[in-house]
Amino acid sequence: MLYDFHTHTFHSDGILSPIELIRRAVVKGYSALAITDHVALGSLARVIKEVSDDCALARAYWDILAIPGVELTHVPPRAISEVAQKAKEAGAWLVIVHGETPIEPVDEGTNLAAVQSPWVDILAHPGLITFEQATLAAENDVFIELTTRRGHSSTNAHIVHVCRQANSKLLLNSDAHDENDLLTTTLCRTVLRRAGLSNQEHHHVLKDNPSLLIQKVRKLSAYAD
Repeated sequence: MLYDFHTHTFHSDGILSPIELIRRAVVKGYSALAITDHVALGSLARVIKEVSDDCALARAYWDILAIPGVELTHVPPRAISEVAQKAKEAGAWLVIVHGETPIEPVDEGTNLAAVQSPWVDILAHPGLITFEQATLAAENDVFIELTTRRGHSSTNAHIVHVCRQANSKLLLNSDAHDENDLLTTTLCRTVLRRAGLSNQEHHHVLKDNPSLLIQKVRKLSAYAD
């Protein structure tokens, strides 16, 4: 089973339409896929509506849990929780915050704002996350992302080290921008080994924690299928 909670379509910087990306994931054996295009306040409602319609169509006809979400990207830290709440109210089942990756000029304080918000589900590629931030994520039920995406993945080992100490819940996502970025079992295992995780920890990251997130998403969303 493959679970992937961070992907992009032509609604932001991806290539495929939402329905085509979902179909590609179905063929690859995915159990769940979240479409999480980059948004801020201006594009939020439109993107969520269009992605939600395609996700509902996919769920109705294919054996996949297609989840409409967003990735709040370069939103000022003090506005993150408010914008995340607006995203949930607009119909997003899942809210990701674009974390302080070392390869982009993300505003300092973004990681902290994300893990403090009750409306945020995942902190993506958080770079040099601190023990304080990881501890708050654990306390506030915010999942921390490990990623297969080149560049962002350079701090995976650091994230594992800190989050293991803080007992934070880790996920592995693709941050896919086209079908070639989607996860495979071999890719997942390789990336997690390189990050320093044991085989037992692989199970938590690839199955247990995704199951917990899906339970949370279904409970807090307007899930009616």
